[in-house]
Amino acid sequence: MSSPLPSEKAFVPFVSVENMMRLVHHIGLETLLAELTDIIEADFRRWELFDKTPRVASHSREGVIELMPTSDGEIYSFKYVNGHPKNMAQGLQTVTAFGLLAEVSTGYPVLLTEMTLLTALRTAATSAMAARHLAPKGARTMAMIGNGAQAEFQALAMKAVCGIDHLRLYDIDPLATAKMVRNLSGTGLTVVPCISSQSAIEGADIITTCTADKQCATILTDNMIGAGVHINAIGGDCPGKTELHRDILLRADTFVEYPPQTRIEGEIQQMDPDYPVTELWKVVTGQEKGRRDISQITLFDSVGFAVEDFSALRYVRDRLKGTGFYQDLDIIADPDDPRDLFGMLQRAR
Repeated sequence: MSSPLPSEKAFVPFVSVENMMRLVHHIGLETLLAELTDIIEADFRRWELFDKTPRVASHSREGVIELMPTSDGEIYSFKYVNGHPKNMAQGLQTVTAFGLLAEVSTGYPVLLTEMTLLTALRTAATSAMAARHLAPKGARTMAMIGNGAQAEFQALAMKAVCGIDHLRLYDIDPLATAKMVRNLSGTGLTVVPCISSQSAIEGADIITTCTADKQCATILTDNMIGAGVHINAIGGDCPGKTELHRDILLRADTFVEYPPQTRIEGEIQQMDPDYPVTELWKVVTGQEKGRRDISQITLFDSVGFAVEDFSALRYVRDRLKGTGFYQDLDIIADPDDPRDLFGMLQRAR
């Protein structure tokens, strides 16, 4: 007996890594980063609608595996993501991810996609969105400390959204910096490799730190930071992992995504529980001040939050329409009679 054909709702669009790359090139990388920045900002403007919870994390000596869920009441999303710094020595990615969107009304999934690339894109777009509100006006030079897998995305998002045209690079591994110089050739950025983090930040309006070691580290010290800069700290994203000396935080105005998560995972885990922070969504909506004057040091203590993944997933879902850059996967058992799952199984003999 032939098995019954699945219904339309049983098929879930799946975006593979290959198709994600096709979609990015179809849209154009910098165009996509600019559009995604706007989508993330739009969701920050309706921040209060979202379910919010710190990510569910399983820590080990090797790294961390996390689930990041949220919903706006109509669409639910989650991301599976890991962070394993030692993977690089084995030729593996430090971060891998996939994600899902579902209808709240039925619980049926409506999109399944790779999110290793998409996480890099949304992280860069979130940084650019924050810098649009917090960086000094007319910023043109960025220092990039840590030149790993995320670094080029950060640079191009800042170029596309904030107008950065000069980039100063440093990594403890000169091969990582050489890779970044090579990859950014022809992008219109003036790229300068530097011999130290100190020399990299000279003349920089925006300083981005993105290092991977799961340890309390000090990438920048207080004496290195002059007045008026914006610091975009994205490497400290789990307990015990920091990049900035705490004295920098005592001088800076710190902006965060979701304080209950950032106080556990971000740079502010070093600080007292009452260390003052401003939620970025309040700046985006005009409820709080962002940059006040030219001498202010602003710090975006970014650990990544589920709402940003939600934004990225809904952006991909919308941009997929009419492209064919996906496969329909039959992953939902959906019998004609919802009470007869067993009968559907038997008829498939």
